[in-house]
Amino acid sequence: MAARPTWQGHLKLSLVTCPVALYTATSSSSHVSFHLINPETNNRIRMVPTDPDTGPVERSDLVKGYEVSKDEYVLFDDEDFDKVKLESTRTIDIGQFVDEDDIDRLYWDSPFYVVPEKGVGTEAFAVIRDSMKAAGKIAIGCLVLRNRERQIALEVRGKGLVAYTLRPHEEVRDAADFFDDIPTVKADKDMVDIATRIIAQKEAEFDPSEFRDRYDEALKEMVKAKQKGGKGLVEAPEPDDTNVVDLMAALRASLKGSAGGERKAPAKKAAAKKKAPAKKKAA
Repeated sequence: MAARPTWQGHLKLSLVTCPVALYTATSSSSHVSFHLINPETNNRIRMVPTDPDTGPVERSDLVKGYEVSKDEYVLFDDEDFDKVKLESTRTIDIGQFVDEDDIDRLYWDSPFYVVPEKGVGTEAFAVIRDSMKAAGKIAIGCLVLRNRERQIALEVRGKGLVAYTLRPHEEVRDAADFFDDIPTVKADKDMVDIATRIIAQKEAEFDPSEFRDRYDEALKEMVKAKQKGGKGLVEAPEPDDTNVVDLMAALRASLKGSAGGERKAPAKKAAAKKKAPAKKKAA
């Protein structure tokens, strides 16, 4: 079944406009998810909206409220939201172009594939895409997505574009609030040298296909065990904290273990291997 677009509208660069659709570039469908079950009846629990005075109410009869003070709300219905008209509601208007390294990695958020709608707009899409590729720049624009106006960064990927929503500045915490209290410690030069050699021995190509969620895998195994009537338990012991007194010994042991054959040439990629998603880069 073909994926359904998350958003449909137009991509605009100055006077060049074309219809496009956005598709979510990632999926969490493989993750283990749970429902609430009443163990007395084995029935799945349904969450029913309830008014503390009148009891259960229909969800379709509810409106949204913004709390302006304790227990005081300004109410909004669908007609109120329809009155908020923004130029970017159905248009991604490219306002500027920047170098990719100028965008701090903390601001990158959710990725979406940008695909041209079939028809006359395909050529206009190609013009925008190829001009961005030639300039080697990231486009910055905005759109209304899921009832919020979001700044987005667009980059060329193959025949299409990838749009990343960007976090607002006020959502990104200042690193100094967390890092300033880290004690100033000058690392031992010999220890740094050994650790650097360990890093070199563990150098590899980035391959996200090797990433695993061991907790999720353990849950899936437990589901299988419970289906068979067993009691599957998986232990994941916490790693020991580094003993500073033995830090040099631990580094030397790690280096010795790595030198024992851990370093391998990167495996050759299969000819038909799917291209891995590009990393988000920033200054």
